[in-house]
Amino acid sequence: MARTASHKGAGHRQRLREKFLESGLSGFHDYEVIELLLTIATPRKDCKQIAKALLQRFKTLQRVLEASPRELCEIPGVGPKNPFGIKLVKAVADRYLEKRLIEKDPLNNSRELYDYLCHTIGDKVREYFKAIFLDAKNKILAVETLFVGTLTASSVYPREVILAALNHDAAAVIFAHNHPSGDPTPSPEDMAITRQLVQACTVVGITVHEHIVMGHNAYYSFADHGHIARIYREHENR
Repeated sequence: MARTASHKGAGHRQRLREKFLESGLSGFHDYEVIELLLTIATPRKDCKQIAKALLQRFKTLQRVLEASPRELCEIPGVGPKNPFGIKLVKAVADRYLEKRLIEKDPLNNSRELYDYLCHTIGDKVREYFKAIFLDAKNKILAVETLFVGTLTASSVYPREVILAALNHDAAAVIFAHNHPSGDPTPSPEDMAITRQLVQACTVVGITVHEHIVMGHNAYYSFADHGHIARIYREHENR
């Protein structure tokens, strides 16, 4: 006799999928989004309560997406295969947003640049320092995470930044890092390292266009606040 019984919640899962195909994620709760992602690698198990437990543990959808497989597996009911859908969609989204930027002028596509940075580092619990390397026409050559710090700080070494820029034959660069606290206000250390990076890049003929500090749904632009231009003026007046 063919098996007709299905796991608890199978009908609910099918309704979620149909709802998504009809109208996207509009009207979905965050835990329902997580539930859908869990079902990718969990074909015969009700994922609703696990999804709620993940959201309760990590507080936000973004933090669930950012969590490592090990951290996800700390939640009861989450096995080694269950995080697959969560990590897959995050990696696909990161690549999609990065591809949208490549070969564009980020200075004229600031919205896409912000979306990319917000998604990739805006909600991380450690500091990530990124460099966006540009050619002479300000088209993006590459995006790299150069340094990953602790909960409170990241060690940034200008020499390694310069080597990476030269390896990409970059003519210009945009720097970005996040503040895990959520407050994008630059620290005195941020000010100091920006000055060091601008001065180091100037020596080898690389232009620094910007340094962006990402917080939670907010950012601070060194260029918009005049700091980059001020550093260049000080360097010229020496």
